Amino acid sequence: MLERLKRIRLLYVVLAVLLLVGLLPLTVAGILLSRRSAEELRAIEGRYQAQLVRDKARQIELYGQRYREVVIGLARAFEIAGGNRLPADAGYDARLQKSLQDDPNLIALAICPVKGEVHRAFQVDLIKREEVDQRISEVLARMSGRGVVIGRPQVIRSGQEMGLTIAAPVMNGEEITAAVIAVVSFQEVFKAVQQSSSRGARELMDAGLPVVFVVDQNGKAVAHPDAAVAFSERSMTDLKVVQDWLETGAQVQSALEPFSLERDGRMTPMLGSYATVELDKNSLLGVIAIQDEAAALSSVSDMRRQTLFVSLLSAVLALMFGFYFAEKLTRPVRELAAGAQRIAAGDFSQRVRVLGRTELGELGASFNQMTDQVERFVGDLQRSAEENHELFLGTVKALAAAIDGKDPYTRGHSERVSRFSVATAQALGLAEAEIEKIRISALLHDVGKIGIDDRILKKPSALTDEEFEIMKTHPQKGFKIMSQIPAMRDFLPGMYMHHEMINGQGYPQGLEGDELPMQARIVSVADTFDAMTTERPYQRAMELEAALTRLKSFVGTRYDGRVVAAFIAACEAGKIRPGVTRVNRQQSTVRNLQPLPIPPTPDSVLAVS
Repeated sequence: MLERLKRIRLLYVVLAVLLLVGLLPLTVAGILLSRRSAEELRAIEGRYQAQLVRDKARQIELYGQRYREVVIGLARAFEIAGGNRLPADAGYDARLQKSLQDDPNLIALAICPVKGEVHRAFQVDLIKREEVDQRISEVLARMSGRGVVIGRPQVIRSGQEMGLTIAAPVMNGEEITAAVIAVVSFQEVFKAVQQSSSRGARELMDAGLPVVFVVDQNGKAVAHPDAAVAFSERSMTDLKVVQDWLETGAQVQSALEPFSLERDGRMTPMLGSYATVELDKNSLLGVIAIQDEAAALSSVSDMRRQTLFVSLLSAVLALMFGFYFAEKLTRPVRELAAGAQRIAAGDFSQRVRVLGRTELGELGASFNQMTDQVERFVGDLQRSAEENHELFLGTVKALAAAIDGKDPYTRGHSERVSRFSVATAQALGLAEAEIEKIRISALLHDVGKIGIDDRILKKPSALTDEEFEIMKTHPQKGFKIMSQIPAMRDFLPGMYMHHEMINGQGYPQGLEGDELPMQARIVSVADTFDAMTTERPYQRAMELEAALTRLKSFVGTRYDGRVVAAFIAACEAGKIRPGVTRVNRQQSTVRNLQPLPIPPTPDSVLAVS
């Protein structure tokens, strides 16, 4: 699967190149154009928004200044008429009431002498007398000189109007003799922020239009497209642009402040700007505008969608035409690739068919010629390899036979151990390559005995301790001989370690457990079995069942349980039959040997077999 994923068909490469060449310029141009358009449109929207809040701020300032001048004019008129002699008749209240009727933006108008009766007039359907008196008291408490006092816009208790209180003193020299107070409707300011639209703030924002509102110096809304927001005097300080205006105050008249706002559970980039309304030096208002950047730049999104549509359409056309031509172009290449795969798999029976007068046709003909040559060369190599393998195997067998031939009692031992080892490896389900290594290793497992003195090797009786130590050196001798040949590297474990034990009590290294390679574990069991089932001058051959029982008794100490189980399974399947090497009595007589009784197999026999 991974190999298939690593391979990429030439057809796909050609199609990818066509798409890349055809679509990359168009896509890059669309992206760059839309990005440039977005930047330009964002700058335009920013300039428009900044200008919008400045215009609204100037409009509100003129509105406030207008009524500021009205109140100041009334105060100056009373100063000229003599502010210490204000009329006390009830008809004066009627004249104030008529002034309210002439100007619908005036909610209440009052003249408050320091000494004497307060004259007031107000629109009874909008404000109560008690609230008028409360507002009068608030501004009079702040009045201390010739300066005009302007209170913050406040909701009238009726809940249907927002009013701004303006007061101007009537002076007699340096003495305040009275005050003229007006409560001015904020309705004109509401009209200004609604921008001639009846839509609410959410509808304006969804349409990509700026939402304009006014806040006081505490960050509370005093005018808003949604009147309920202003009448509830909601705090707008959760908006960063409002926070920025509160921090700068009168120091910055207007600024553009992009920020982010959570809308419908996600953070939305916003365009924000603010401007300052200065009703007087102590009474400031902030005109704030916010706008959904994505909605404002919707035309750029449309451009991107159109670019994507054109790109996809171009991609479909490119794929349709490209597939047809790429298929014709890559078919000969696929044919050549299939032919190369057949050759790699060893199949030389077919030749590729690549017709045409192009270079690909010439390549097909050359490929077929190459296939003929490779087929001949491979056949020669296979024959040579088989011959070399047979020669190598014959040499190994001859060497093993020569070693075994030094003692008539061990004749054929290496060949039998090799046969037993192969049967065991097959029962274990090992790979063929590993089984072949085990075959050679088992044939050569006793090659080190070539360096053991015949006096010890052919001794007809049990070895002394000193002789046993010499006999135990045959694995090292075999390893030393064969390790000099690089081609023998894979066969060394069986030669060098076939006398190691699972419990670590073997030799020559004292390896234990998983330190023993499988090759050595198998050869060890096969070697011991043959030693027990062949006659030796100091022991008679054991029966099959007795030998297998003996092997089982050493599981966990000398041998691997899996190997012994596989060996027994091979015996039960008839693949292993003990080979008994018998010698005639003359040979025993010549050696001055007497037939021995059948003793239990000594461990020394197992150790040097």
